[in-house]
Amino acid sequence: MPPTDASADAGPVPVHPGRPCHPGRSGPAEITGDCEDTLDLRLPAGLRALFAGKPADRPVPRPVDAPDLLDHVGAWGPTPTPVGSFQLVPAQVERDLPVISRWMDDPAVARFWQLAGSPTRTEEHLRGQLAGDGRSVPCLGLLDGTPMSYWEIYRADLDPLARRYPARPHDTGLHLLIGDVADRGKGLGSALLRAVADLVLDHRPACARVVAEPDLHNTPSVAAFLNAGYRYAAEVDLPAKRAALMIRDRSLRHLM
Repeated sequence: MPPTDASADAGPVPVHPGRPCHPGRSGPAEITGDCEDTLDLRLPAGLRALFAGKPADRPVPRPVDAPDLLDHVGAWGPTPTPVGSFQLVPAQVERDLPVISRWMDDPAVARFWQLAGSPTRTEEHLRGQLAGDGRSVPCLGLLDGTPMSYWEIYRADLDPLARRYPARPHDTGLHLLIGDVADRGKGLGSALLRAVADLVLDHRPACARVVAEPDLHNTPSVAAFLNAGYRYAAEVDLPAKRAALMIRDRSLRHLM
């Protein structure tokens, strides 16, 4: 079951799921707040063919010549932050499973990601994304070369989440957990949330917004996003929580 929240400063709360999507739920989404009108999302013919006839919640094998849906996350390189040099490195199961599964066993993480226990659960979670169509890229976050966080960078506009808010083409979502207790509560989350949003906007020119959906009642997590330059846009009713839809806009990135 996918994670339902991601806290940035007050614990390793993900800003989203085990799969790069929320499970479907019948009925219209309830949205309140200042969200703009939804633009019609029309996928290119190649992508329509890629997804045709496939259940929304199952990975679709990605053809070799398919476009990279997230503009080569692994090539984004390091970026300076107030807390050190940070880099997203796409996860490799054989190399990274021990550290990621250890983080998932932390009770503060397990509460939201629900992947504690046998490392097989985390392995299935990772392989499901790595074998998918490229809508979600699981990554280790390295700070000064040391793995200290886990991220999922995903296409929010191609995710079932898009049915829950006014999605725009190329909206990019992210989920985060801070691995070690010693790294939490120091402002690292806010610094990294800002840095990763900037990486997305710098390397994905078609993307105008970075989105996240922490639990509405997780005040420290919402505060971390606000401190990182995201705005509180709406309340969104998701299957396992009522979420605060947080958005960082390209047009406001140098003002917030």
